[in-house]
Amino acid sequence: MGRRKTSGQATITTPTEAILESISDGVFTVDMEWRISSFNRAAEEITGVPRREAIGRPCSEVFRSSMCGADCALQKTLKTGRPDIGKSGYIIDAEGNRIPISVSTAVLKNADGRVIGGAETFRDLSEVEALRQELAGRVRVGDLVSRSPLMQRLFEVLPAIAASPSTVLVLGETGTGKELIARTIHDLSPRREGPFVAVNCGALPDTLLESELFGYKAGAFTGAAKDKPGRFALAQGGSIFLDEIGEISPALQVRLLRVLQERTYEPLGGTRTETADARVIVATNRDLAERMRAGAFREDLYYRVNVVRVELPPLRRRKEDIPLLAEQFVQRFNRLQGKSIRGIAAEAIALLMAHDWPGNVRELENVIERAFILCREGFIGIAHLPDELTSRGIATDADADVRSAHDMLDIQSIKAALERNGYNRLAAARELGIHKTTLFRKLKRLGISLPKQDGRSCRAIKEKL
Repeated sequence: MGRRKTSGQATITTPTEAILESISDGVFTVDMEWRISSFNRAAEEITGVPRREAIGRPCSEVFRSSMCGADCALQKTLKTGRPDIGKSGYIIDAEGNRIPISVSTAVLKNADGRVIGGAETFRDLSEVEALRQELAGRVRVGDLVSRSPLMQRLFEVLPAIAASPSTVLVLGETGTGKELIARTIHDLSPRREGPFVAVNCGALPDTLLESELFGYKAGAFTGAAKDKPGRFALAQGGSIFLDEIGEISPALQVRLLRVLQERTYEPLGGTRTETADARVIVATNRDLAERMRAGAFREDLYYRVNVVRVELPPLRRRKEDIPLLAEQFVQRFNRLQGKSIRGIAAEAIALLMAHDWPGNVRELENVIERAFILCREGFIGIAHLPDELTSRGIATDADADVRSAHDMLDIQSIKAALERNGYNRLAAARELGIHKTTLFRKLKRLGISLPKQDGRSCRAIKEKL
């Protein structure tokens, strides 16, 4: 969000006032009755409220903030005498826009040391929030999250695939998330308001699968007392997902081919042709081309389902996604189980990164769910992980993976601390619990680049307030 024009220049009488007028953070003070007693230029620009209109008014009327009332950081500071640094929230500006801000507070005293009010600085985080959303968009499509270049290429084409009516073939090992891809394609498609119906073709015997897909009429066989619609009928106007398509018999392959070619089918025992108005998405962990060459899969059906192909890489080829996926599972199980697990300890993440994950994302999810049973609070540690991960001792070939995992975690935690502290190296080092020289060595070794200005000057002004 661009800066607005202010109402005019203030009369500056002291060096302190000159500094406050020159900084980009909004600064205001209140008296003991919560009326604004000073209001700098940046505060005018961020709120859109002229200084002459702000001074003398209750601060809650000027800011209309999410932190007013019981969550007021300045009120907390005046009660405890302790500053509150970097609290996040938002205000509503003069034009009714929601502005994300970061707030720091301090007690305001006169020359005799008597408390006469409070001071607050606030920073406009609109650009930071826009960047965060942009970055989030790069790692998330629907319910899919990934930082892997392999998945990023898939994310780029997924909206175009979803927009087309073509049949989609999703390939990937067991547990890679083929159904999640299918649901995402459906959610991004013009059919998103219709139903999404999933069928595991490998879990049902052939005779039962046929009636499940196409339904049956009353009297079609013994026990068929009334009509039952099939999955194609239930998916009318939406999408149908046929998982493990490589497991169906040649006889059923013929019926499925007709549906894909003519978009029609007949229920068992029926005499009338039904229309199949459903987007078809199929998936398999088998090599369909090899099965076709072996005569186990019809060639004409193979080319019908292989119109648009989506290949999901196994988790061992995108290990950079393990911390991201693990954190997503932690958040999900916190909601489901009513817990407040804070995350996963660095040494536990290192073990997760060293594992090859033959069961892929599903195996990782199961490991995190098991850890939730054993971990009551705090962080998930090594003791909460299964023996197949911990008994290896992280030896030889795993050492490189562990070092890589630690480096990745260091990079993420250091960058986050620097951003929270306005790239003030000293403040970031304090938050991380390390000496500033240790931080400098890590920055150099990990190749983390920083802006030329380290943010110390602005931080110093805040601390003085």
